[in-house]
Amino acid sequence: MRIALALGAWLDHEPAWLAPPEADRLLAAVRTELCWEQRAIVLFGRPVVQPRLIAWAGDVDYRYSGQTLEPRPFTSTLAALLAGVRDRTGASFNHVLVNRYRDGRDSIGLHADDERELGTDPIVATVSLGTTRRFVLKPRRKMAGGGTALDLLHGSLVVMGGSCQRHYVHGVPRQVDVRDERISLTFRQIERGSGSLR
Repeated sequence: MRIALALGAWLDHEPAWLAPPEADRLLAAVRTELCWEQRAIVLFGRPVVQPRLIAWAGDVDYRYSGQTLEPRPFTSTLAALLAGVRDRTGASFNHVLVNRYRDGRDSIGLHADDERELGTDPIVATVSLGTTRRFVLKPRRKMAGGGTALDLLHGSLVVMGGSCQRHYVHGVPRQVDVRDERISLTFRQIERGSGSLR
């Protein structure tokens, strides 16, 4: 389902992109295959520990919020998901950032995927595994049409495109009543040779 947003931005949402048995298998594999870390990011000039665990894979560095994720190989599970998401979107993704929300106390604040190495108007795709969590998308400035909120189910796919990263911010807010975990896999294309890459 495509959701048309203001100023040329759009969002695709496929609540059942992965069938439940496949989503269950992938969730179990991702939990065990990846090296999970809890890192600090820089917010307003100060280091803050992220309220979630992360892992990643990609053949180029990815820098955001004062940290660098060095190249790390794709596991077999991540490589299979990468191929499926590339096929669905037509985008040449070469990096995945994996966020592990242990329960509803873990979250990610409103932000845009607008780092220089992502290029102008990047396509960003996220696969959700595990418990349902709320995804919020809001305009950076007041505009007609506003934003949207979606409940992302186990096996769902969200694709943000057009001018979405220029004009909107998105996040996963705290939901203290949620007891189970969610793992999200966010695929991006990082431009090689960017001035921010070493």
